[in-house]
Amino acid sequence: MAIVRWEPFRELVSTQDRLNRLFNDTFSRFFDEGDGTSLRAWAPPVDAYETDQSVVLKAELPGIKPEDVEIRVEDGTLYLKGERKFEKEVKEESYHHIERSYGNFVRSFPLPNSVNADEAKAEYKDGVLTLTMPKREEAKPKSIKILATKN
Repeated sequence: MAIVRWEPFRELVSTQDRLNRLFNDTFSRFFDEGDGTSLRAWAPPVDAYETDQSVVLKAELPGIKPEDVEIRVEDGTLYLKGERKFEKEVKEESYHHIERSYGNFVRSFPLPNSVNADEAKAEYKDGVLTLTMPKREEAKPKSIKILATKN
C-alpha cells in the first residue's frame, strides 16, 4: 500500500483560483465598453533613474509605434501619452482569450529642477522607449581639489 500525502488546502486553493478567474472574466466583460477587446485603462511600466550627467526614463511600449507616443514637458512635469491599438485584422469572434491591455495611457513624472528638458533625447528600440534628459551644467557634480598648505 502506497502512502499518499494529505494536503487539505490543495482543493480549496484550486477552487479559489477557478472562482477568481470566473469573476475576473465575467466582470471584465461586463464593465468593458461593449466590444470585448479589453480596452481598460492601463499604464506601461516605467523605470526612472539618475546618473551624474542625466536623468533617464525607460518605458516598456511593445506593439506601439513611436508616432503613437507623445512626450512633453510642462511646468516641470514630464508627460508620456499614447495608445496601444487593438489589432483589427483578427475578427473579435476568433479570439479565445484576450489578456493584453489596449487603449490610451497617460503617465506623468515630476522632474527635478536640475534637468535641461530642451536637450532631451528619445530613442525607441525593441519596444523600449529611453528618454535621456541631461542635467544643467550647474547641477552636475564637481570635484574640488584640496590645496595643501605649509605650516
